[in-house]
Amino acid sequence: MANLTYKKAGVDIGQAGKFIEKVSSLAKRTKNLSVLSGIGKFAACFELERKYKKPVLVSSTDGVGTKILLAEELEKFDTIGIDLVAMVVNDIITTGAKPLFFLDYFAVGRLKEKRDDEILRGIVEGCSLSGCSLIGGETAQLASIYGKDGFDLGGFGVGVAEKEKIIDGRKIKVGDKVIGLASNGLHSNGYSLVRKIFPKREWKIYIPSLKKTLGQELLKPTRIYVKTILSLSKKFPLKGIAHITGGGLLGNIPRILPKGKKLAIKEGNWNIPPIFNLIKKKGKISKKEMLATFNLGIGMAIIIEEKRVKGVMNALSKMKISSFLIGEIKE
Repeated sequence: MANLTYKKAGVDIGQAGKFIEKVSSLAKRTKNLSVLSGIGKFAACFELERKYKKPVLVSSTDGVGTKILLAEELEKFDTIGIDLVAMVVNDIITTGAKPLFFLDYFAVGRLKEKRDDEILRGIVEGCSLSGCSLIGGETAQLASIYGKDGFDLGGFGVGVAEKEKIIDGRKIKVGDKVIGLASNGLHSNGYSLVRKIFPKREWKIYIPSLKKTLGQELLKPTRIYVKTILSLSKKFPLKGIAHITGGGLLGNIPRILPKGKKLAIKEGNWNIPPIFNLIKKKGKISKKEMLATFNLGIGMAIIIEEKRVKGVMNALSKMKISSFLIGEIKE
């Protein structure tokens, strides 16, 4: 009788059970010795390694935003799970903290096997790329909110850092340099504006300058910088790290600067991917608005002493990460 009631409400208990089993199976790929419980219980347990003298937990939560709507229209969902993890772990790594575990919140009108499988596999891949474990989450069927086909994604992650090694920007001084790490396109920001500029009929059109369709370019997954930053921080004293998300270069780098310091950007010092020039031209957007909205080819920025620039950029080159000297800190 209860099962019948749930089905009338648009909830298929059997389908939900199968989905949880699949989540549990895929999540095992990201499990390590610190994970003490499996998916499906009311809460997950994670044991901190004893190597930390004064461990500080670092947390972040985020979503994918209106990039989801583009994925829905193009029926391509294999990248937005990566986006979800990336938006969270890229924030955590700005403190120098190592991401430990991740939980997702997946709200749907109704479960759809192909779509949900693609999204889940993307989340697992994102966790693998960032070296953290998928230890739990919530899948909610809310047809009264999302209709039959709508959905939304949210994510939450926790990392750990040694208290004395937290990167918080306090040591940044005048004369320090800003190095930009190349992005993989728009990442997960600016899509409300992009959807106003480009109508749906243009999303499947091949664009020669992009060497792909517009939709394929816009659904590129957000680059995950965790392993890159962790590697750099072992070799160089990084003073500040900024994840370039909504607000662009102008809105994000100043967030980590001490009072009385400002960012001076060196325009023309890095390669701006063709997609941004296309957006600027088609939308008739000013240079200032572009800088304040999009990452313009820089997904992460690090601030270091001038004498460290060459060493850091050489190290990034060996990791096959394109980097550029994009600015400096002034009074």
